[in-house]
Amino acid sequence: MDPAEIRLLAAGTALPGPPIDNAALGRRFGMDALWEQWVDAFIGTRTRHLALDLESGEQRDTLADLGTTAGERALAAAGTDPAAVDLVVLGTATPDTLMPATVNVIADRLGIDDVTTYQLQSGCSGAVQAIDVARQLLSTGRHRTALVLGGDVIAKHYDLTADLRTVPPAELVNYVLFGDAAGAAVLSADPAAGPTAVRASFVQLAGRGRAPGQVLEWFGPVDRHSGRSSAQEDYKAIEETVPLFAEQILHRLLAEAGWREGEVTHLLPPQLSTRMTARIVERLGLSGAEEISCVGETANTGNALVFFQLEQVLPELAPGDRAAAIAVESSKWIKSGFALERV
Repeated sequence: MDPAEIRLLAAGTALPGPPIDNAALGRRFGMDALWEQWVDAFIGTRTRHLALDLESGEQRDTLADLGTTAGERALAAAGTDPAAVDLVVLGTATPDTLMPATVNVIADRLGIDDVTTYQLQSGCSGAVQAIDVARQLLSTGRHRTALVLGGDVIAKHYDLTADLRTVPPAELVNYVLFGDAAGAAVLSADPAAGPTAVRASFVQLAGRGRAPGQVLEWFGPVDRHSGRSSAQEDYKAIEETVPLFAEQILHRLLAEAGWREGEVTHLLPPQLSTRMTARIVERLGLSGAEEISCVGETANTGNALVFFQLEQVLPELAPGDRAAAIAVESSKWIKSGFALERV
């Protein structure tokens, strides 16, 4: 089967709890008014949703909780019965447990069984990896309908006792950049199932010789008191590298899809922060394309972001419209993207 005949039918998302603005976050960690000014000037994120209750420290939602809700919504939007799903793929950097795999917990809750499942351990490119894997497997003819999931719960890495006035920038940025969420999409090998075709998708490691831009630790009983930070971000390296990679990804997507720049009607750019996204969009120079962004309201939700963008763009696509989605992972530097066309 031609991979270009794979259809993306619908998307669904899930957010935990109410939105938390920068003022509320600052009050919880004892930051003054300059905190809000700093976040607005350098990050631009206005709100985020957290699976963690900031006052009690209790985790209210797991990735499986959010993934199940997102999966239910995507299946309902696609008009697909869970019994029709024969492939489930999840991309995440923060599974609930090392075992069992969170993808299997979600499948169980959705009533999906006797199917092929995969869980991909990855950062912001994980959702695109999941879409790419599903597309390739559907094109073999062995599978007909795939539920693709992505999401992260980063709040469990928060140290609620931290004095943010003394936290190094590489750690401080994690408190404002990220939010928690999950998303899902339904893909079909039947060209008649829907009008939105996946015209191209790819994932490429680009980290040889590059230091990681992001590190997320796992701690066990042996090293949990090691003193290492659970999450670190080299924001300067990310600022320098992500726009360059985004441009390279766009050129590759256009080449694989056989499109010209002026034919892209919708752009789904990387969503690290609103400030970074604005710089990337300007660099890409697709003046005629509508930008599909959500990071100002959701914050960076990692592997859920692409699905929030899909949820926005799919109802907007008219016959002949073309959308390019770009994601860059900074942990060990991965380029990824996919292209959609409404046929």
